[in-house]
Amino acid sequence: MAADSPSNPPEPELPGRGSRVCLEEITRDNLRAFLNLKVRSDQEGFVAPNAVSVAQAHFHPEAWFRGIVADGTPVGFAMLEDWTSMREAAHEAFRKEPYVGLWRFMVDARYQAHGFGAEALKLLIARARTLLPDGVMLTSYVPGEGCPGPFYLRHGFVETGKLDGIERVLRLPL
Repeated sequence: MAADSPSNPPEPELPGRGSRVCLEEITRDNLRAFLNLKVRSDQEGFVAPNAVSVAQAHFHPEAWFRGIVADGTPVGFAMLEDWTSMREAAHEAFRKEPYVGLWRFMVDARYQAHGFGAEALKLLIARARTLLPDGVMLTSYVPGEGCPGPFYLRHGFVETGKLDGIERVLRLPL
């Protein structure tokens, strides 16, 4: 049987460097694809599973979450903490210094080191700038081998010297 016969179609091409990256709304039609994305086993302690993030988002009105897609393929997940439209409900830290928080960010193990995370982060920063042009973007990470700290630092975030529990807090002026 030929490799590209109708009963044995060619494998779909996986996205690679240069693929178009976008942030896509997660719906009931594509939810499972995003829930199935996983980081490497040595990274599991650095980010919650996507199912936990989606569940939390449904109980936190400040959560804005999207799937990261490269050329139509789900490759990651991101969630922002956005209090800008409900300042009166925001907690003290936001009222003291308005910010947009990068709450969750992950790229599936199969798609890491292809530039998808960098492109998605640029899109998230652009969104944060539209929400809070004169503010800052904050994120945090658990330190350790394979942690995302160096990735964030390469993309303009700086250490604040503050801790949120065991997580190091980073900031990026918008």
